[in-house]
Amino acid sequence: MKRSIIDPLVELVMLIRGTILSFQFSKQWFVALLYGVMCHFIFMAAVLVMLLAMFFGMSKSYGNVPHPFSYLSNFLLLLQFPLTHSFLLSSKGRKYLFYFSPKEYSKTLASTVFALLASIQLFLLFFFWTPTEILIWEASGTSFFLMCTLYACSWILLVWASIDAGAELQSGALGWMSLAQNKVPNFPDLPTFGLFRFIRQPIYASFALTTWTTPVWTADQFLIAIVFTTYCIIAPRFKEKRFEKKFGGRFTEYKSQVPYMIPKFYLKNKF
Repeated sequence: MKRSIIDPLVELVMLIRGTILSFQFSKQWFVALLYGVMCHFIFMAAVLVMLLAMFFGMSKSYGNVPHPFSYLSNFLLLLQFPLTHSFLLSSKGRKYLFYFSPKEYSKTLASTVFALLASIQLFLLFFFWTPTEILIWEASGTSFFLMCTLYACSWILLVWASIDAGAELQSGALGWMSLAQNKVPNFPDLPTFGLFRFIRQPIYASFALTTWTTPVWTADQFLIAIVFTTYCIIAPRFKEKRFEKKFGGRFTEYKSQVPYMIPKFYLKNKF
């Protein structure tokens, strides 16, 4: 049975509905709710800070580390996300997610903890970045309208791709809502519909696009764009190795027909 772009939203709504109906005065339910509130609050804060910080070319962040130590602090802030993010996704790193929640709930909450930690990392990076104040280019007039439009479209693509991949997993909702309902998390299947029909890594591609479509360009923004684009090109290779083990021939066939990040004008097969 083929899936449509509506199916992930329906599944999310059903998961939310099940969580609301499962309400009870129990330790497990309130632990689940606590992790859910923390995860989604910090997730939204991180997205908002990231969106605004890059819109201004990283020139309005709140870091205030004196020169020249600001270069070191920015360098550490910039590297901590891709390195830690990749490590926690690895087979060795995933076990460390269990240390951030009560032992009896750690496996179920692992995906929520992962989203929570990733959100904290992004918030730290974009909020505490110390601006260099080296301006390269600032859009104005028609170019400002064009760049703002491209920036908005990049974010829309990122949200769309995240929904296609499973909004409940990408947002961290899957773990805590499954715990609230006292069930094993049902992870999304291999996404081959929506934006995944055109490229295999639309989340990483659109994430990279958000770094290149800002209306203000500074040395800071250029560095952010270079590092995150490099990460977005390399990191999915490791993700695809995990998919090959998990989905076997299904992913191999999908991989043979759908390009990595640059869409073709035609597809050999429609998924």
